[in-house]
Amino acid sequence: MQVTNPKIGAACDQIFTLDLNQNNFSPQSLQLVSTGKGRTTCSYFMPDGQHILYASTHEANASCPAPPKARADGKYVWAVYSDFDIYLADLKGNIIKRLTNSPGYDAEAVVSPDGKKIAFTSVRSGDLEIWMMNIDGTDLRQITNQLGYDGGCFFSHDSKKLVFRASRPKTQKDIDDYTSLLKEGLVTPTQMEIYTCNIDGSDLKQITHLGKANWAPFFHPSDKKIIFSSNHHSKRGYDFQLYMIDTDGENLGQITFQSEFNAFPMFSPDGKKIGIFKQ
Repeated sequence: MQVTNPKIGAACDQIFTLDLNQNNFSPQSLQLVSTGKGRTTCSYFMPDGQHILYASTHEANASCPAPPKARADGKYVWAVYSDFDIYLADLKGNIIKRLTNSPGYDAEAVVSPDGKKIAFTSVRSGDLEIWMMNIDGTDLRQITNQLGYDGGCFFSHDSKKLVFRASRPKTQKDIDDYTSLLKEGLVTPTQMEIYTCNIDGSDLKQITHLGKANWAPFFHPSDKKIIFSSNHHSKRGYDFQLYMIDTDGENLGQITFQSEFNAFPMFSPDGKKIGIFKQ
């Protein structure tokens, strides 16, 4: 998990592990496994359970990169830091290998259940697209190729498909706004829908057509449904609930109804539990 907590030495997001077998949890239960330098994001266990993937800016600068400044136009933006690269580390925090070394954003890496592939988001081709590589970092291939932010992908349980969030600016104004912000290392995550495709990029499908922000998708263990977070129902913007939908875009159903932020749902490997982040 990524944590910001200056009291435990994480001035900005760092990667920690947590032993779920403990009976009581506190900040001291967290074990740092990133370098403690720069900013990190998007950690993921490797198939052996003894190594992790994560993205970090630490080689470019040991200090935390500055968060985006409040904008005069009032837009809510995410930073896509150009210094992010993807690393393989052991659970003691030792970096074993740097898997990407390209100018611009490389982050949001996930591992296929069969342990053969890593998918991630990169700006190396000029836009925020999903890329694929072998588990050792070889054989880089671009998977998506439409203008807009493609990210937050996950594999299906059979390792044959990806599900991800994507913005698709259509009007000239939206296109100009998107490309202008991207040059500043920024994106607006307020208009996104859920998509799927095969791991080679074929059979691209838009699953949701809900408007507003639909994101944090994850396949149900059956691979026939997708759980995701959305505020499409909200009149206030900041009210994110979990929904489930069939992979053909039918049978949308609401899962959560309480609190104002429910996101990052993931099924346990046995399919019996759902882990979520809520506020």
